[in-house]
Amino acid sequence: MGQKIVAAIVTVLVVFVVLVAVQPAEFRIERSITISAPQSVVFSLVNDLHSFNEWNPWAKKDPAMEQSYEGPAAGPGAIYRWSGNADVGAGSMTITESHANEGVELELAFRKPMRATNAVEFTFRPNGEQTVVTWSMSGEKDMTAKAIHLVMDMDKMVGGDFERGLADMKSLAESRAHGG
Repeated sequence: MGQKIVAAIVTVLVVFVVLVAVQPAEFRIERSITISAPQSVVFSLVNDLHSFNEWNPWAKKDPAMEQSYEGPAAGPGAIYRWSGNADVGAGSMTITESHANEGVELELAFRKPMRATNAVEFTFRPNGEQTVVTWSMSGEKDMTAKAIHLVMDMDKMVGGDFERGLADMKSLAESRAHGG
């Protein structure tokens, strides 16, 4: 009887390891919104990390989090660091590329709750008098991340935050564009 239990446990573990191993090695989360504001207005809300925090969905989850800025005020080399509660963790964002009114690329480095480095990209595409903003995050998954992704849907978990952030960005950009 004891050998059958051990064999069953080993079989379950092997199946679990195989399931984890065959998971995709990369992930991508993406959301878009159409904003009634010029590209320049929307671009400024991302390219300047101080403005980023005016609509950052995680800043609202911990208004008391420690925040600091380094480097230039905006564009490549601008760095934002934070350390907060369990909802926001700790880490940094660094603008790596910036193309006026077209796009901003950032390196997002988490220190807590777990270490990870992901690529974040914002694109701004004109659509008549409006701007279509796309916010994406992508990265590689190690074995631990693959196992976590088996039980947690990152797209659903983080996608909602992207949607809230984009809605706040829309409100702020439209207010600024229309004299608010």
